[in-house]
Amino acid sequence: MALEHALLVALRERPASGLELARRFDKSIGFFWHATHQQIYRVLGRMEGDGWLTVRTVAQTGRPDKKEYAVSAAGERVLADWLAADTPVEPLRSELALKARAASYGDREAVRRQLTDHLAEHETRLAAYHQMVEEQYPDPHALTGADLDRYLVLRGGVRLEEFWTGWLSEYLEHA
Repeated sequence: MALEHALLVALRERPASGLELARRFDKSIGFFWHATHQQIYRVLGRMEGDGWLTVRTVAQTGRPDKKEYAVSAAGERVLADWLAADTPVEPLRSELALKARAASYGDREAVRRQLTDHLAEHETRLAAYHQMVEEQYPDPHALTGADLDRYLVLRGGVRLEEFWTGWLSEYLEHA
């Protein structure tokens, strides 16, 4: 997946300025597709040049005008083509898992500290995901369409964090 596709998804959900997109990335899409603010702005400019986006200038009081981006018809076709294309299975590539496997060949305590730090980070994410589920989706059985899609992706994030917290806890308990 390219950043372009992540931005098309975000803009299909709701048109936004570059700053608004960057903030939304920090709170949602960024949990599974990371991009810096600079990358977002650079790619938005390229997508606009390619005709995938329309841009509307929005006047602001006391600040410069802002550009609000929306997906154009050409961008909708690009998104539809990407959605229909096969996606290969993503192999697990984890430097942390490799370090855990190699802990016997070096400083095991240094590896344990790293695993402990990662466990804390994954526990924090898991708690944040659970809070998002509770606040944003109090009745998941009533969801349809895009709301159901967002909920199910969030549930995937919950399950992924449950995996990491479980595996890291198990490793630390036994190693």
